[in-house]
Amino acid sequence: MSEVNPSKSLLLRLKLVFAVIIVIIFVYAAQYFHIQELLIKSLDWINSLGPSGPLLFIGIYILACVLFIPGSILTLGAGIIFGIVKGSIIVSISATLGATCAFLAGRYLARDWVAQKIEGNPKFRAIDEAVAKEGWKIVGLVRLSPIFPFNLLNYAFGLTRVSLRHYFLASWIGMLPGTVMYVYIGSLAGDLAKLGTGSRTRPPVEWALYVVGLIATIIVTIFVTRLAGRALDKKI
Repeated sequence: MSEVNPSKSLLLRLKLVFAVIIVIIFVYAAQYFHIQELLIKSLDWINSLGPSGPLLFIGIYILACVLFIPGSILTLGAGIIFGIVKGSIIVSISATLGATCAFLAGRYLARDWVAQKIEGNPKFRAIDEAVAKEGWKIVGLVRLSPIFPFNLLNYAFGLTRVSLRHYFLASWIGMLPGTVMYVYIGSLAGDLAKLGTGSRTRPPVEWALYVVGLIATIIVTIFVTRLAGRALDKKI
């Protein structure tokens, strides 16, 4: 095994520390500045912009993905502002681009560090190679489940060897059902003032989405376990 360049190793550690500090800052900032209220005000502003509104919405959504800000308010708000069809298209574009930006950030901030750890462990390397071959299945299944944290997964997948093309397509397709459902649920609210109040009742379609997500969670758990098992068997 080749020796690790000390200066390169220090640079990787500094990248990781910087990334952790950024995440902590934004978590506290979100609490201090009442980010949910700011998002609702942003939606109200977007609604008044007319044709340029969708472009600003996409930009804010991408920024939210990269900065670990939950996008549920934005998705629900899109149903109110743009309607079901247009809102679903705009959110689909926004979420896919945002997830891809976070994926690339995770890959270029920490992937080299993960690769160093994998290089010294044949079992981890075998699993990483297996994920590279079947990663699109894992990404697609995970995207169907609202149980997995969306923003964290964007960065986590960047640490794997799944290709950008497979990640992009699987994320886009996997997120479509949830996107349409949440935009539809938002359209039922009919008023931005009702977002974030916590008083809305869950319609049957939302419960159906959670059932599908639970099934997808079970499937992805079994699939990843078997995938890892096969990869280890080949190496051992």
